[in-house]
Amino acid sequence: MASNIEIKYIEKSTIDSVDFSNLPFGSVFSDHMLECDFVNGEWKIPVIKPYTPITLDPSSKIFHYGQSIFEGMKAYKDSDENTMLFRPLENFKRLNKSAERLMIPAIPEAIFMDGLKKLLEIDNQWIPKNEGSSLYIRPFMFASGNGFHASPANAYKFVICTAPSGAYFAGKIKVLIEEKYARAANGGVGFAKAGGNYAAQFYPTQLAIEKGYNQVIWTDDNTHQYIEEAGAMNIFIRINNTLITSPTSDRILDGVTRKSIIQMSKDLNIDIEVRKISVSEVVAAAQNGSLKEMFGAGTAAVISPISGFGYQNKDYDLPELTKPYASLLKKAITDLQTNKTEDPYGWRVML
Repeated sequence: MASNIEIKYIEKSTIDSVDFSNLPFGSVFSDHMLECDFVNGEWKIPVIKPYTPITLDPSSKIFHYGQSIFEGMKAYKDSDENTMLFRPLENFKRLNKSAERLMIPAIPEAIFMDGLKKLLEIDNQWIPKNEGSSLYIRPFMFASGNGFHASPANAYKFVICTAPSGAYFAGKIKVLIEEKYARAANGGVGFAKAGGNYAAQFYPTQLAIEKGYNQVIWTDDNTHQYIEEAGAMNIFIRINNTLITSPTSDRILDGVTRKSIIQMSKDLNIDIEVRKISVSEVVAAAQNGSLKEMFGAGTAAVISPISGFGYQNKDYDLPELTKPYASLLKKAITDLQTNKTEDPYGWRVML
């Protein structure tokens, strides 16, 4: 357990000004946040305090050298007002995996988990109970140490903020298979949840939006012949009755939702393959009618169905299915997350 957590309560909550029946994603923030500083070679006592701006020196290295990582999690409430998390230790482990790659000191499990649990206890009323809503949780770490020298910082900050949120995407999305730009490269930081990965996606995604698409399907950096990710999500492709997803690598994020889908698919007797899948295989399947579904998977959207894709100036529409795997798997995951079904995996953590 964390030896101590300093708590500074907000004078007046803003919760009464929030319309919980009409929540945007990630733009309404709860009353409190957690903050913990790494100074002189050690993590200090974490502080839970009112949600407030962070003040930094202009020479803070986060602004100059991009040492910044984050995670995405959710807290849920069931019909009996129980509060729960979904596989939180996977997020903790991945945050530290990202930290190692970007030369950020690892956060101790006690600070991460005990701090998160205490924050959720204090802001428990901010966890939505409406169907499809949840409390989005954003743990992040960045270089707060000062100096223009191109080297790792000597001080860092760990923060957890929360935001009651509705659905990330509404309905299906249309995607463009990328032929020029790459999300990540071998030996790079594609497997880490580094802020720069997402900043680099914005420009190619905007080009796709201007062509009438919602998102980009990322391909490998070398040949652009293999499917890798869907926007900021992992991707699953169904050909006939087989679900296929790319293996993780230096370039592909080891998504918590991804690995949950793989396990649950096996238990639902869905044929699933973790292997490389080429663009030509997907296009051929679309042409001969064996391509049944494509969907993105991640914490924010859970599962986001894809209605069609574009490639080399041609569009391909996916069929409307009566019982798509996307709907089946999304229900299975969200029912487990919200305590509507049994949890044979031990993934659900009750608080």
